[in-house]
Amino acid sequence: MTVSRTTSERLKVGIVGGGAITQVAHLPVLKKLKTIDVRAICDTDLPKARALADRFGIKDAFDDIEELLRYEALDAVVICSPNHLHESHIQAALSADLHVLVEKPLAMSAASAQRIIRSAEKRDRIVMVGMNHRYRPDVQIVRSFVQSGELGSIESVRGSWHVFRPGRAQLGWRQRRDQAGGGAMLDLGLSILDLGLWLGGNPTPTRVSASVDTVGKERAVEQSGSAFVVCEGDMSLFLDVTWHHVGEGERFGVGVRGSKGTAAINPLTVWKELHGVPADVSPTGSGSRENAFTASYRAEWAHFEAAVAGEAKVPSLQEHLVLHTVVDAIYRSALDRRDVVL
Repeated sequence: MTVSRTTSERLKVGIVGGGAITQVAHLPVLKKLKTIDVRAICDTDLPKARALADRFGIKDAFDDIEELLRYEALDAVVICSPNHLHESHIQAALSADLHVLVEKPLAMSAASAQRIIRSAEKRDRIVMVGMNHRYRPDVQIVRSFVQSGELGSIESVRGSWHVFRPGRAQLGWRQRRDQAGGGAMLDLGLSILDLGLWLGGNPTPTRVSASVDTVGKERAVEQSGSAFVVCEGDMSLFLDVTWHHVGEGERFGVGVRGSKGTAAINPLTVWKELHGVPADVSPTGSGSRENAFTASYRAEWAHFEAAVAGEAKVPSLQEHLVLHTVVDAIYRSALDRRDVVL
């Protein structure tokens, strides 16, 4: 990987998209990072882009990515635009020889992901997908137990993400299939699927069975769904997601079952078999004043910086080709009401 800067220089970054994830995640974290210089932001809503630039001390604001790329001398861009624009925005950044951090999902389909991978390889630039949940402190702890072999071989992972989003106004473009690519299964399920495969050691998925709620005149995308994924080596993954959770607050969690123990996040628990009986070996004193959401984005940016400097391994984009292949199969399974063999 070609490195265009030294670690002593500030990474010059442009932001593409001024929506919620930019406002609540990236900009608050970037404002505190002294190693990054946010030079410009662009959004189709120029007054919004200018307001964010003023609020966070960013020099320039544009309403088009081509203007941002033309007028700014950058090292990298972070792409936070609607899903259907990810591929074209990544391709534009790569054509300008810039590194890319893109919000999930990488693309709208496996075919789109494959095109992006080819372009990144041709340009010799980093394209990293912001799978921020991998960087949560509790997930990192569970990952360390898995990698050390203390939980034995991973036999199953289960995960759920339930949120309540009351109306179309809050969903915006996510409610439109041509711009989002899918509903709750792509928006929430992709992250659960990624955590399951990543914690399980990236086994190859072989079979998918899924169900999503009916899409009709009222909605263009599903608001709920469940999927069961079987992998080589008989590891299985179950995920359940919804945008219409009627309950107390948001629910997000992942559980791992291994041959020698179990682990879960939110709350963090780890159990192992010791001397023939189950024992709670959950780490204590690992809490932080920083919430898991903010901590995950801070660690994600640290990894991206290190990758651009050639000091850290870049997560493989092939993992995202697998993710999108599975998500495509989930939708096909739900539509055809049958198992799909990969």
